[in-house]
Amino acid sequence: MTKKTIYVDNAATTAMSDIAISAMTPYLKEVYGNPSSLHTVGQIAKEALDGARAKIAKCLNCDPKEIYFTSGGSEADNQAIRSAAVNGAKKGKKHIVSTAFEHHAVLHTLKKLEKEGFEVTYLDVHANGIVTADEVASAIRPDTALVTVMYANNEIGTIQPISEIGAVCKQKGVVFHTDAVQAVGHIPVDVKADNIDMLSVSAHKFHGPKGVGVLYCRRGLPLNTFIDGGMQERGKRAGTENIAGAVSMAAALEYACENMQKNSKKLIKLRDRLIDGLLKIPYSRLNGDKTKRLPNNVNISFEGTEGESLLLLLDAKGICASSGSACTTASLEPSHVLLSIGLPHEIAHGSLRLTLSAENTEDEIDYIIKEVPEVVDRVRGISSFWDDLQSGKIKHFIEK
Repeated sequence: MTKKTIYVDNAATTAMSDIAISAMTPYLKEVYGNPSSLHTVGQIAKEALDGARAKIAKCLNCDPKEIYFTSGGSEADNQAIRSAAVNGAKKGKKHIVSTAFEHHAVLHTLKKLEKEGFEVTYLDVHANGIVTADEVASAIRPDTALVTVMYANNEIGTIQPISEIGAVCKQKGVVFHTDAVQAVGHIPVDVKADNIDMLSVSAHKFHGPKGVGVLYCRRGLPLNTFIDGGMQERGKRAGTENIAGAVSMAAALEYACENMQKNSKKLIKLRDRLIDGLLKIPYSRLNGDKTKRLPNNVNISFEGTEGESLLLLLDAKGICASSGSACTTASLEPSHVLLSIGLPHEIAHGSLRLTLSAENTEDEIDYIIKEVPEVVDRVRGISSFWDDLQSGKIKHFIEK
């Protein structure tokens, strides 16, 4: 690339760190054995896998035997939810509680279960992007098999009261799963303190490799086999383990946890600087609670704009971001997350998500603050909807 690229789409994926790459490399070349083999080469690989499992367990405050390697967060979500549903159904419990703004890995799994005879209560989300433990408690019924509420939202970054929700579920004897893909490695996560029964993780969200993740499942909780064909992962997921990926993931997570406090302090400063700068643009609004959000997440709507146009023009300026609009994935529907917090379609379509990493600098933030207003003005300049807003034909949703 001839122009400098400013990458602020870390909620989508992060660049692999040097630590993760260095940890992975030997297991791509020298240590290539199958951990199920009894010979020395295989047993060396098994030791590496066990070591990776132990490191991840330490970061989550659980036993290594409660860690199951998967291909990523989506697979972990699927296995957790389906296991809890099937096990609940055996006891006559076919009701599930979730929220309207979960990741599609959760929502699509729940929709399939509904077709199989399960009933799902989707809790509404408040305007600040938070659900409460009291609302979860009110939704739980005698036939509830599972509560699944994400730890932190992938679009607007709001952090849910997970420990309170976990306490409610424990009191009522209901299995509690949380999609913690956006949270782990960024904020402290303690499965015991939070009363979490099952939790999903993905390595590429904290500078690890793509294609590897983890499902934590509390000891004593039945976990159904998700892929048949072998006894890997204690018989719960067949297939030769991705040793290089697991070792790399463990190294990345260990580093993220050790440096979390320092990185969070830096990211919050950059995040708030960016929020304050962009909210100076007329008719803009921050989506989600300003403080109960991930240290690196900024999601702002600009009235009278359209997400895809914002992204393309920013990309031309070397800024890699994402949008609250799903039109970039060939859908005309705006983000279900933004709709769930009460934004009308027109506003949800004109949203920008900027997610930072510790590698971003103040100079980069200042560059974004300088360029975004120009891009917003350009998009508004060709928008008939903006013309109608300015002329008073349509009332503004966002205050100036």
